Amino acid sequence: MKLEIMDQILLPTENTMYKALLNKDSSFEGIFFVGVKSTGIFCRPTCTARKPKKENVDYFPSVKEALQYGYRPCKKCRPLQKNGEAPVWLKSLLKEIDERQSANGGLKLKDYDLRKRNIDPARIRRWFKKNHGMTFQSYLRLLRVNSAFGRIKHGEKVIDSAYDTGYESLSAFTESFKKTTGFSPSKSKNKNIISVTRILTPLGPMLAGATDEGICLLEFVDRRMIETQIKRLKKLLKAEFVPGTNKYFNELDNQLKEYFDGKRKDFDLPLILNGTEFQQKVWKELQRIPYGSTRSYQDQAVALKNPKAIRAVAKANGDNRISIMVPCHRVIGKDGKLVGYGGGIWRKQFLLNLEKEN
Repeated sequence: MKLEIMDQILLPTENTMYKALLNKDSSFEGIFFVGVKSTGIFCRPTCTARKPKKENVDYFPSVKEALQYGYRPCKKCRPLQKNGEAPVWLKSLLKEIDERQSANGGLKLKDYDLRKRNIDPARIRRWFKKNHGMTFQSYLRLLRVNSAFGRIKHGEKVIDSAYDTGYESLSAFTESFKKTTGFSPSKSKNKNIISVTRILTPLGPMLAGATDEGICLLEFVDRRMIETQIKRLKKLLKAEFVPGTNKYFNELDNQLKEYFDGKRKDFDLPLILNGTEFQQKVWKELQRIPYGSTRSYQDQAVALKNPKAIRAVAKANGDNRISIMVPCHRVIGKDGKLVGYGGGIWRKQFLLNLEKEN
């Protein structure tokens, strides 16, 4: 089968890819995926399953295309395993950072400190730029500012927060804090910060945002509207986005894992759903759609006792900022077609299939 997508994304030759498949060549991991026509399953090039004949193979540049063409993920090689997960050499350091963040507000590490931990500073910079869009040092600074904000907001003196989070002078702390948040440390008691983090899923990384009151954002990082959603949230909550920890993030990560493993049908974390009165009604109605079920936009409008508001319902669905937990993926066209999902129709199809199978 000749795929149009292959004309747009450069892949190695079919001979090269088939040879890599036969040899289980790990250097091709992430370069292509293999669809086996006889089984309807797609795999990584390193899959240990019995190799198909050359004429029974389709090649795809990504998981997305394989799913779009109707292939199911292999249960042996798990091609949907999360991309962007921290490598082994970095996990212990990230754990140390999290522990210090929770205990006393942050960790300050120079290149010398990284080398003592047998970590190449250039290597960690490249990983953070690729996966977080910032340098490692920028990441640490943002974590320290996030922690200092929480301390000050809960009554700690500015100067104590500055030194406790690793700053050597009050002026340097004030400058860094103001540059990050847009306001001076002394105004923290009357301001809000939305802590943000990345959560890895089989369908790609998601950006999660939370305050002390609950989760306010959960979106796939490649969604086209995500920047608009962030701007709206900043205005609605009068807050700035700063990478950091939050008491809800670990449980959110756990519940999403359980959902993708087919072991969870409902979420029980507090959600912040700021919006117009109509939007809030639509989002609450979305949460009433049972797991494994679908409704049309018209069904949703009728449930809201406003049967003519089909377009308004569709628009409010599109404005939903908390994917999966507020399940707008369960709303489909009246004719049964999959339409209107900000994360991409291929993700919508995957989520509906997942729920149908469990």
